[in-house]
Amino acid sequence: MGRAFEFRKARKMKRWSAMSKAFTRIGKDIVMAVKEGGPDPDSNSRLRAVIQNAKAVNMPKDNVERAIKRASDKSQGDYKEVLFEGYAQHGIAVLIETATDNNTRTVANVRSYFNKTDGSLGTSGSVVFMFDHTCNFKIKGDNLDLEELELELIDSGVDEIFEDTDVDEDGVEHTSVMVYAPFESFGSIQAYLEANDIEIISSGFERIPQVTKKLTPEQAEDVEKLLEKLEEDDDVQNVYHTMEERAD
Repeated sequence: MGRAFEFRKARKMKRWSAMSKAFTRIGKDIVMAVKEGGPDPDSNSRLRAVIQNAKAVNMPKDNVERAIKRASDKSQGDYKEVLFEGYAQHGIAVLIETATDNNTRTVANVRSYFNKTDGSLGTSGSVVFMFDHTCNFKIKGDNLDLEELELELIDSGVDEIFEDTDVDEDGVEHTSVMVYAPFESFGSIQAYLEANDIEIISSGFERIPQVTKKLTPEQAEDVEKLLEKLEEDDDVQNVYHTMEERAD
């Protein structure tokens, strides 16, 4: 197992479990997808992917349809994707993905979080090179030969394919398959999976740290103060860092 597997395992122990935050995030993704490619998921591959992600977090179908309808309204403002980079305490690099309709507000908020936790907001390019930008797909694993699938996707630059397990609210364990590849491979992998009727549960993009740093519990708490402030902000979509994740 490689870095993508370890990253995935650590992330599953962490945040993004708050349903309201997940719905807010997907709502913005719908707006950006519709503005980019129109409201018809059959002809808009990005919107198809967002709808799959909405199903994965149990977002009601009515909510999805309302979000698409609102996004189709010309009066609906658009969201701009903005990347922020900086350092938390103890030399931990932090990369923040935001989707905002008011960049001035977002910049001010993000800067204040760094200042209040003794971190430092950096300039563009200061830490992004420390992370690999990847795409991922979570697919139904029934009757799939992982070695054969990896061979089929080798031309798309697939990095890792591995089984993953989740436990639902009833305590039932479900097995799926995770596919990780470079960011630019998203379209070709999505097209292959759809063409071969392989069910996509969810998909997305992640930034995997090339190297992580182990901190003491006390030092980790210092960093967590910044991460929590960032992740509570409605404009923030994702937060990545180079701190080694703890199992607790």
